[in-house]
Amino acid sequence: MGDTVLETRGLSRRFGRRVAVDGLDLAVPRGSVFAFLGPNGAGKTTTIRMALGLIRASSGEVRLLGEPMPRGRLRALARTGALVESPSLYPHLSGRENLEATRRMLRVDRGRIDACLRLVGLQDDAKRLVKRYSLGMKQRLGLALALLGEPELLVLDEPTNGLDPGGIREMRELIRRLPAESGVTVFLSSHLLPEVEQTATHLAVVHKGRLRFQGTIEDLRARRAARLEVVVDDAARAAAALDARGIASEATSSRMLIAVDETEAARVNALLVGAGVGVSRLAMEAATLEAMFFEMTGGEEGAS
Repeated sequence: MGDTVLETRGLSRRFGRRVAVDGLDLAVPRGSVFAFLGPNGAGKTTTIRMALGLIRASSGEVRLLGEPMPRGRLRALARTGALVESPSLYPHLSGRENLEATRRMLRVDRGRIDACLRLVGLQDDAKRLVKRYSLGMKQRLGLALALLGEPELLVLDEPTNGLDPGGIREMRELIRRLPAESGVTVFLSSHLLPEVEQTATHLAVVHKGRLRFQGTIEDLRARRAARLEVVVDDAARAAAALDARGIASEATSSRMLIAVDETEAARVNALLVGAGVGVSRLAMEAATLEAMFFEMTGGEEGAS
């Protein structure tokens, strides 16, 4: 467990005849920003609840921060922080006073307040009443509250929910800095796949209770074959010309995806032009997390 903060082995949960989680093996590396993704109903919430010892597994094992769950729940949760959607704040108190109220309950050193304010960039607004904070500032204050007890693991559920583009960017950059600046591992659940792609170092994708992928985003991209994106004026003629040369392609209207790498781009272009096809765009398809997610989950919406 030295290199992982959360590990599951054969984790399963049944509700009557319905299998919500089916033999899940997860390993969350220490010091990572780990994104846990899947369509609605994939089993993510059930997995998180078992990982935190809130419900019992039907079978399998969970170790959180080295503690067997749910038996070691109190010890493990004392070393875990969480920000679930909108934080609970006292709007009539200042940011510092909100932190002070929580500090007293946690019985941590008063110096942690200034450390957490600096970490989330609220040191200059600490004396302002929370009711005058923007939504992004409230989210950052919620993050400071979650970090107050110096957790080893931070669980974030939709941390950018409702934020404007500026607030999303601030939260993204803050989350990316956390492991290096505070030593915390971040376990992140979000439906904003482009944001996850820019934030996470590792990820897991679940679908219908089963693990579809686990590793880094680079590992995920490496699993996908290169494809050339071509925009043509006659997709039927282009497909026929490619098929005659044994080159596989997919077409949607005038856009085609061709199963070749960039070294074959010039040859494909010459072949199409020679067949009388007008080519207006030729580029390697970007292997985005969103595209790969939908391929793994059969095009199902919702990654929250």
